Order: sequence, then C-alpha cells, then structure tokens
Amino acid sequence: MAPTTTKTASDPQWRAQELLLMSEVMRLVGKSLAPEIVLREMLHLMSELLGLNRGRIVLADFVGDIALQGLADRKPAERAAAAPAPASAIRYAYGLTKTEMARGRYGPGEGITGRVLATAQPIIVQDIDAEPQFLARAVARAQLPPDTVAFIALPIEVNREVIGVLACHRIRSRDRQLADDVAVLKILATLAGQLLQLQALVADKTRALEARNQLLSRALETAAARYGIIGTSPALLQALSELERVSEATASVLLLGESGTGKELFARAVHLSSQRRDQPFIKVNCAAIPDTLFESELFGYERGAFTGAQTARAGWFEQADRGTIFLDEIGEMPLAMQTKLLRTLQEGTIVRLGGKREVRVAVRVVAATNRDLAQDVLAGTFRRDLFYRLNVIPIRLPSLRERRQDIRALALHFLSRTNQANQRNVSLAPAALARLEQHAWPGNIRELGNVIERLVLLTDSAMVSGDELERFLPQAQDPDTPPPAAALHPAPPAPARPLVRDYQAAQSHPAAQLQQALKDHGGNQSRAAQSLGLTVRQFSYRLKKMGLHNVDTL
Repeated sequence: MAPTTTKTASDPQWRAQELLLMSEVMRLVGKSLAPEIVLREMLHLMSELLGLNRGRIVLADFVGDIALQGLADRKPAERAAAAPAPASAIRYAYGLTKTEMARGRYGPGEGITGRVLATAQPIIVQDIDAEPQFLARAVARAQLPPDTVAFIALPIEVNREVIGVLACHRIRSRDRQLADDVAVLKILATLAGQLLQLQALVADKTRALEARNQLLSRALETAAARYGIIGTSPALLQALSELERVSEATASVLLLGESGTGKELFARAVHLSSQRRDQPFIKVNCAAIPDTLFESELFGYERGAFTGAQTARAGWFEQADRGTIFLDEIGEMPLAMQTKLLRTLQEGTIVRLGGKREVRVAVRVVAATNRDLAQDVLAGTFRRDLFYRLNVIPIRLPSLRERRQDIRALALHFLSRTNQANQRNVSLAPAALARLEQHAWPGNIRELGNVIERLVLLTDSAMVSGDELERFLPQAQDPDTPPPAAALHPAPPAPARPLVRDYQAAQSHPAAQLQQALKDHGGNQSRAAQSLGLTVRQFSYRLKKMGLHNVDTL
C-alpha cells in the first residue's frame, strides 16, 4: 500500500487554495459592496477551499443602528465610558440553517463569541468538548462530526473598536497547520471590517444627499408656493431652480414654452424673487396692441404729439422704472418697434412720442413667447440682434404633459378656487382625478383650469365620477376616424405675406365672423386672425371693440 502524502504548511496546493480564495473574494468586492453578497460567499469559499465549516459573522446589536464611521469620531475616553460588551447576533453565515442562525444570539460577554467581542482578543478552542464556555448554541454537538472539532473566533474591528466576530468550525486533526487557517482568517476579518465600514460610509453619504435633496426640494416648494406656482414635478422644479439662480441678475430673461404653461406667473416670480420686488411689475401683451399704438403704449407721448394728446403720458417702460416689465407674446411685435426696443435695451433710455429728450429708465425685461424665435429670425420677421439681446437667459417652461404628477394638485387648486367663487361644493372622485392625469392637455394649465371651471358650473353632481368627467373633457381626434376632405386634398400654400399689409377698417369683419373663426380654430387667436387676413393685434382689437374680449376661447 502506498504511503499517504501529508500536506504541510509549505504545500503549494494549500497556497494555491488560499490565493484562489483571496482572488475570488476581491473579485466579489469589485462587483458589489453589499455585505449579504460578499460576506456570505466569503464564508462559502472558506468552507469549500480551506475546510473551515459553518462560518458565521456575528455583529454587535448597535451595528446598523448607527453609522460605523461614527466610531472614528469617538475619543478614547468616550469609548471607555461606553457599554463594555454589547449583545450580538449572527448576521451572515454559510452552512447554518435559518433556525440555527436565529439561535445564535449572545449576551454581553456570553460564551466564546461574547468573550471575543468583549475583549477584542482572538480565541482558538482546540476541542469544543473540552471547553465549558463553548455553548454549542447555534448548532447542537450531535449535529457535528464525531471527530475532535476546533472553533476559531477572531474579532472584526472598525477604527480599532470591535464590532463583530468572524468564527468557524474546523476538524482538529487535519494535514494543514492551524496557524495557517488563523492567518487567513485574520485577513478575512480585516476585509470584513473594511467592507462593513465602506458600506456604512456609502449609506451615510447617501442619507446626507437624500436629506439635502429633501431640503432643496422643500426650499423650491416653498419658493413655488410664495410665487403662486403649484407643483413639485422635476421639470417644474428645474425651471424654478433656474429662475432662482438668475433672480438677482439684471440680464433679460426669455420664457419659452407652449401657450398656457404659466408664463405670466413665472415672469412675476422672476420679479418677486429679485431685489426689485417692491418696485412696479408691468405686464404688456404685445399681441393685443395695434401697430399704430405700439410706440405710444411702450414709450409714452408728449402733449400734442398727435390729435387728441391733450396731456403727456408716461409709457409702460417709464412706469416700470426700477422694476420689471413683462413683454408677453414678444414674437408679435412689428419690426419697426423691434428696432426701437433694441435701442432701449442697449442704452437704457426712451424717447416719448413727440418728445425730444431722452428719459433714462432702469428696467429688467422679461419676455415670453410660444413661437420659435430662431425660425422667425431666419424668416426675417424678427430681428437677429434683438433675439440675442433677449435670449441672454432662456428658461423653458414645461408643458403639462411633462408635469403629470402636478395635474392632481393643480386640479384641486382650480376646483377649490372655482367652488369658492361660485359658492359650490363640487368634488372629484379618485377615478376622475386619475382620468385628468391621463389626458393629453394640449392647452396646458389654462385648458385644465377651464375644464374644471366648466365642470363646476355645469355638473349636477356633488361628486364627479370618472365617467361623468368625460363629457367635460375636450375630445381628441379618433385615430380611426378618416380625415376630412380638406386634409386629403390640402389647399395650395398661401401667397407670401406682403411687406406692407393692406389697410383694414376696424369694422371690416362682423362679430359673428370673428366668433366663427375662433370656433373653427379651437380658440387659437393667431390661427383665427390668419384665416381672416388679420394680424393677431388687429383681431384682438376688433374683439375688444365689439365687447368680445372676455370671451372664453378655450
């Protein structure tokens, strides 16, 4: 019979096993910092490669309740004053059932595990049957091999303070030196401590970032509430954050976005968040001013400047001196006025109509448009230099489709306001609120507000259900419905707009024709005006002259 070869401490096979264990553990650490993954697999490899069975990591009860890196901030005197030996429990194991792990709880200083945790000294039990302090609590002795079983327990430290114990069983009579196993276990215990500390550091940083994000979100929400802007969606908070960052600047702000996204509210927020908040805020709708009145409206006029100018009048820019002027629908401003506005922005002065002296004004300009001004520049309908002057700080306002999580809050706000204004008590069922969140809202916040107002005034129910809400929602085009003949045979393109528009008397179109144009184009004044050969300003002027300027166009 061939003699049995005995493996010694210098046996290359054992060294290869140790290196394989270390490389696999480090590979796991490189892929994940989760202790439940790395530490359990480390205990598995200890068993498979080195024969160190039923490995377990016991952690003090305070681990997980406080950040581990906080131990580094405690002075030696504080450590001495701390509880001398905490209770502990098995947190990670391999080769133990859940029931056996649950039994692995140790009081302060109790058993071999408790002593290691209390004294910070490793303990090697050569024979568990001969050691009265060995409790055999997790695994009954009858469940272990009949051979002599050793037990190795080493402290796990973080910043020189013991937080746990790495322990395992080992058959005593083996062809491998016990000291070699202890050396490997010391390395693994150190690695376990560093991994736990690193995880705690990451968790603490994550908590700090989450807390900071919550503070910033609350600050933005507070700012939004102060400005009357409702919502907490990321897109809205991003726009508010940009607004806050430029609030103290004097550069022009250009608000971009679809119609009905709340540009006037944002313009007022720019004013309220600045040092000019106690000064005038003047809003001007450029689409509602006739071409012939633009200059006198913006810059004022002197007495006798034109027939009927019995007294001098300060224009909107003078009235906004030291404050903010909001130029809404800036894309509708005629080219001649664009030149004069550019001069005012560059030099900070205005000249009244019929006047000869310059008047200095300190005004911050906030402009807004739902048009693509860059395209208008290319088309020659908007001055390039004015576009660059206004586009210093562009802020894009999100559409309601990008703020679906705000729809519920906005709907309830409009509902409360309309109920109070009309002495009603209408509520929305959860299904109705969910349906509002699903709607496309091409008209954005303005359309939502109109739907809620219409619902409150026309419903007979105290609680509006999802089904009843449907009759108040604008109906979208059914994709299965064939398009109208006009869509199948589109009209030829309209001729280019003449450089000089033909004169049109204020009574050129009857009220019924204006209303029908609005109806045909879904309340869009720009398209309605275009269909009648009018500018938006001319169209709005005729509505106003005929007493139709308050008509709800949505």
